[in-house]
Amino acid sequence: MSEALIEIKGVRHAYQTKAGPLPVLDGLNLTVPEGGFAAVVGPSGCGKSTLTRLVAGLMKPDHGEVWLHGERVKGPKSTVGMAFQNPVLLEWRTILQNVMLPLEIVPTKLSKSQQEERARKLLALVGLEGFEEKRPSELSGGMRQRASLCRAIVHQPEVLILDEPFGALDAFTREDLWQTMHKVKAEEPFTGVLITHDLRESIFLADQVIVLSGRPARTQYVMDVHLTGERDIEHLYTPESAEALNILRHQIQIAQGRAVDAEAAE
Repeated sequence: MSEALIEIKGVRHAYQTKAGPLPVLDGLNLTVPEGGFAAVVGPSGCGKSTLTRLVAGLMKPDHGEVWLHGERVKGPKSTVGMAFQNPVLLEWRTILQNVMLPLEIVPTKLSKSQQEERARKLLALVGLEGFEEKRPSELSGGMRQRASLCRAIVHQPEVLILDEPFGALDAFTREDLWQTMHKVKAEEPFTGVLITHDLRESIFLADQVIVLSGRPARTQYVMDVHLTGERDIEHLYTPESAEALNILRHQIQIAQGRAVDAEAAE
C-alpha cells in the first residue's frame, strides 16, 4: 500500500463570530495515500471547504496537525493545486495565458517555450485545442472549467484540491468532465481531494469516499470504491454502485441528524 501523502491528525478549528466561537472541525483524522483520490462529502456547513484550506496551507488549525509528504504544513504550498466551482479566469488574458499563470508565480526550470508547450498539451488533453487564443467570455461554462483544471495542474502539483468544481454545471457537462478527470489523472498523476455534494460524482471519481459528521465535523465513515479499469457512466448504474450510493445516503442522513441534534442542544 502507498505511503500516506496527506495526513490530518486531530484537527480542531473554530471561526470567531459575534456570538462567540463557532466550532467547525473537532478532532478530525484522515489519511490519503500517495496517488490516491479521496472525495469528501457531508452536510452543508460541516467544514468541507475549511478542510481544503487547511491542506493547502491557506489557514492554520486551532489544534492538531496537517502533514504533506511527511512535512508539517505551516503555510501555502506550491506543491498544491486548486480548482473551485467558479473558474475565476482573467478576462484580459487568453485561455493559454490563464493556464500559464501559475508558472509565472511558482518557480520552474522550464523555459518560456517549454511552459507554453506544456500549457498547450494540457488544453489539448481536456479537449480545448484550438481555443488557446480565445478569451474566457468566448467559452461555455464547461470549457472554462476545463481551462481552470489545466491551470490548477500546469505546475505539476503533488496534490490537487477540487472544491465542488462541477457543481454549477448541467448534468451532461458534469458527467463529461468526470470522464475528462479520469483521463487527466492517468496522464498527469496526482493525489486528489474532491469536495462535493454529489454522491454519484464521489464514487465515479474517487477511490475513497470520506463522510464527515455534522458540525463540528469528525470522520464519520470511510468507503473504499472498487471500480477497476477505465470508468464510464454505465458504472453508475450497476448493482454495486447502487448499493454504494445507498450506504452513503444513509451515512449522510445520520450526519444530518447529528447536525440537527447539535443545533437543538445549543
